[in-house]
Amino acid sequence: MGLLIDGQWHDQWYDTGKTGGAFQRSTAKFRNWITADGAPGPSGEGGFRAEPGRYHLYVSLACPWAHRTLIFRKLKGLEEMIGTSVVHPDMLSDGWSFADDYPGATGDRLHGLPFARDIYLRADPQVSGRVTVPILWDATRQTIVSNESSEIIRMFNAAFDHLTGNTADFWPEDLRAAIEPVNDRIYDTLNNGVYKAGFATTQDAYDAAVRPLFDTMGWLEDRLTTRRYLMGDRITEADWRLFTTLVRFDAVYHGHFKCNRARLVDYPNLWAYTRELYQRPGVAETVNLDHITRHYHYSHETINPHRIVPIGPDPDFLAPHGRETLQAA
Repeated sequence: MGLLIDGQWHDQWYDTGKTGGAFQRSTAKFRNWITADGAPGPSGEGGFRAEPGRYHLYVSLACPWAHRTLIFRKLKGLEEMIGTSVVHPDMLSDGWSFADDYPGATGDRLHGLPFARDIYLRADPQVSGRVTVPILWDATRQTIVSNESSEIIRMFNAAFDHLTGNTADFWPEDLRAAIEPVNDRIYDTLNNGVYKAGFATTQDAYDAAVRPLFDTMGWLEDRLTTRRYLMGDRITEADWRLFTTLVRFDAVYHGHFKCNRARLVDYPNLWAYTRELYQRPGVAETVNLDHITRHYHYSHETINPHRIVPIGPDPDFLAPHGRETLQAA
């Protein structure tokens, strides 16, 4: 993954030499919010009113952060309001590409540009930072609304409700204070923890990442013994933020990122919970294990220099999960 510096592309990986071998994720650059009336959100500036056809979502089917936004687009009935473009699974020296010569890759349906970095440059010709997905584009103002997935899913959760009539709420006000620490632990040790383990370049950095990761897996396994979902009997954003990591775990994180103390399928509650979420209407359509397996193994040359794409496991996400009668604690 390269980056832009003052509008110029550099094929440059994270410099773990400055961090003792530890991977440190960059923060998102664009932090505006779509709101129902266009008023400013918690960050950025106002002027991004929810309107049909105004916004376009750029995603990778391999990326768990982008996957969150696709799930919320589906669950909130936003397919007709927000178009999508899907990048090629191979992220090489030019970063995310809009080449469309791989099944599922669509090209840039909005501008016809060759690379994701061109979307950033269209928003700001002098921009500096990593070129990541998802990218939420405003076709009216010709700029990026946001490239922060955790905030995009909250926009999708509520901003368009008055237009769609879909009032499903995955960020309920009465659970927000309880959701935040759960989100924080899962993000630090698991969502991002798999990357901290996989991209570590020293033993100490790897050990510091992988041990808390499996502590959290055990904590989640215990939590889901008495709760159908992370917060009890209601499914929330915390579940979907976790799901996109779990659904990739055995296929790529277990082997490719050396998170091999145990597999997802070795945790009965977590595995059944993942199957239940996968089987929710519309969710399976957002999961593409071919893109997931191809991207990680083919793109990360520092980890897999020969770019051998393994055959991988064949998990049965459609097997009965048996969690229907589990009561909330």
